[in-house]
Amino acid sequence: MLKLIRITILLAITISTTNSFGLNRATDLIEITDPKPFTVETVGQGKPVLYLPGFATPGSIWKETVESLSLKRKSYLFSYAGFNGNAPIKMPWYLSVKNAIINYIKDNDMTDIIIIGHSMGGNLAVEIASALPSKISKIIIVEALPCMREVMMPNVPAESLYYDSPYNKQMLAMDAQQFKKMATMLASNMTLNEDKKNSLTNWIVEADRNTWVYGYTDLLKLDLRNSLSTVTCETLILGASFPDVKIARENYENQYSNLSNKTIIMATNSKHFLMFDQPEWFYKTVNDFLINEK
Repeated sequence: MLKLIRITILLAITISTTNSFGLNRATDLIEITDPKPFTVETVGQGKPVLYLPGFATPGSIWKETVESLSLKRKSYLFSYAGFNGNAPIKMPWYLSVKNAIINYIKDNDMTDIIIIGHSMGGNLAVEIASALPSKISKIIIVEALPCMREVMMPNVPAESLYYDSPYNKQMLAMDAQQFKKMATMLASNMTLNEDKKNSLTNWIVEADRNTWVYGYTDLLKLDLRNSLSTVTCETLILGASFPDVKIARENYENQYSNLSNKTIIMATNSKHFLMFDQPEWFYKTVNDFLINEK
């Protein structure tokens, strides 16, 4: 189980520079804006449902889910800086992404929000629900632990993890062939769906390398277990069964013990991307949880 989590959490655990040209006969005026922590694609109309992907994955990963749910809402599909062709931002990466999404919700005066987050997106869902409890109605956490470090590296303090570590230097020094070989291995351990493995590999390979390495350090330092007591909305937690459903459930129950209003359901015959491995089960389970939502 530990080996699986070490592998799957690398990927799992969620902005391009914009040039605006004002032209006249005399001069070309160029305005360059800083890269943003995320981009958003919207689908439909109505109350908001935010779709937060996992580490290195694009917001488009949720399009099949949007089409398969019975929600009549406006869907917001987020993609993060440094991934999906978006320009990288300065570190700390995760904190910047989190704060930017919270500000986006405030700036757009969103209320009665549903959040669906996979892997790192599930961590963001917890943080947003903790920061904005009056605005969030329900969250769905898909394959995410509030402190993956505790499972991967028990008793290792967050303070011992830093950007300029020997491990990070090794990852940054990999050539393209080495990095793709590693990405292929990761993808093969993320899903049982053969058709999706190439996509997972390409998302990793095409990521900004610094974001991939340093952003992962940010995730390892996360520990949201204490903040779970401030999350008041109804929460559905979905976990993968591979390779041992009993141990996986125990990890979820232990790490989410401070979250009171929750339901934990484990998928069968699934790896980290359980919406790839068990899509029909996933859509039905989510639809059942949101049956009273409009």
